[in-house]
Amino acid sequence: MDPMIYVAGQRLHAHQLRGATFGTRWRGYHPAQVDALLDRAADELDRLRRELTTATTEAERIRQALRQWQSRHTGCREHPTSPNSRWQQ
Repeated sequence: MDPMIYVAGQRLHAHQLRGATFGTRWRGYHPAQVDALLDRAADELDRLRRELTTATTEAERIRQALRQWQSRHTGCREHPTSPNSRWQQ
């Protein structure tokens, strides 16, 4: 399969950009410039995927910490109508 053919629902990977080839035509694009841009795009795609992985991991860590905190403090809530409540009705 040609790596530059887009298939709906499939992610584009950096190795596809780096391995992309194009046919040549008279008065076409400068191949070295196209290759340089594809390399930059592939590097950026790799960087963004790493950042996404880091952010996803951190979000899951925070969710777990919140669940643990909520479990420990479930019984600590004051009843809103108790005499010691700050929020009198």
